[in-house]
Amino acid sequence: MDGYTTLYAMLETALKQAGEESGMLLGQELSIALADSLSTTKSSYFGALDDGCFVLGVDSGEAYAGQFYLVFSLRDAIVMSSILLGIPPARIQEKKRLSIIENDDIDAFSEIANMVNGALNTVFQGALPNKVRLKLLSPNKYIPEIDQLTPEEPIPDGDYLMFRSKLEMPDQEMNYLDVLIPVALAELYDPQPTVVEAEVEEATETKIAGSDDTGDAPGEEGEAAPGAGGGVDSIIVLEDNEEQRQQLIGLVAFTGFQTAEGTLNADIKELFAGRNVKLVIIGSQDADDRELAVCIKVNAIRQDSPPPIIMSAECWTRTAVLKALKYGARDIIIKPFDGADVTAKVRRYCKIALV
Repeated sequence: MDGYTTLYAMLETALKQAGEESGMLLGQELSIALADSLSTTKSSYFGALDDGCFVLGVDSGEAYAGQFYLVFSLRDAIVMSSILLGIPPARIQEKKRLSIIENDDIDAFSEIANMVNGALNTVFQGALPNKVRLKLLSPNKYIPEIDQLTPEEPIPDGDYLMFRSKLEMPDQEMNYLDVLIPVALAELYDPQPTVVEAEVEEATETKIAGSDDTGDAPGEEGEAAPGAGGGVDSIIVLEDNEEQRQQLIGLVAFTGFQTAEGTLNADIKELFAGRNVKLVIIGSQDADDRELAVCIKVNAIRQDSPPPIIMSAECWTRTAVLKALKYGARDIIIKPFDGADVTAKVRRYCKIALV
């Protein structure tokens, strides 16, 4: 699914944090890794379900009014709640196999869901310019072919964006956590350009590209103005460490785009000159304020349509992640680099399809 990259990055960060915090609550490792996103409808989503699920509404208040939904597999909910309740492993497997859910399980599962909502609140409030309040609602159980879909249950009819995360826990076969966000609410969180705006931008780029014939282009003859969006398709890599900078350059080579490189003190305006910058990767040591401020410089070059920014660092704290998102980063990378992770993120933000 194209677009909504800011929302994707916010959810990716929040769900990863939710997994870590829920794992501490459960007393064992749990990861929640955002893996995919697509457009869907209520009927398409629930029509494809084979197993039962828990649906939890999340009320979004204040400047971002609406409601979105967390959907857990019923079997995953049984496993996590049973672990929290200290139920023996053999009994957990029996409950899972028979889909046995009791009142204590629902209460325990609600505690885990609260951890997820807490992580979402932390990231959303830090990333969005106006405060947003997320309130978790009570879980509703839905069993295909037993429970009937109505216009309002288990979620209202309409078009949704589905963000799917893989749940992983040692010695357990887990499924997915899906976040279903109505398109109208997603547009509030992460406004997308309208068709008219896209046509204006395309026309502007065409004019800039042909400006050597008119003589109207600022800057050198035949060259697009810095940050205007015309010029050679490029990726900019900013990193003080020469070895790590070259490693990143090697990892983005598969795109075929030209690479411009520099340190964090490089002249950003000069690097943008004559380039259609598809992506900026900023490497840092500790993601401190000086290093994060580079995001602001990059966004200032193309205020109307800044390129996606991926920020990397060796040490990420929760505060640093929130600041990175606030300053304009779309995603983060943890050093040392995981090559597959870097290329996947580059492919997503540069919109390069798998072949």
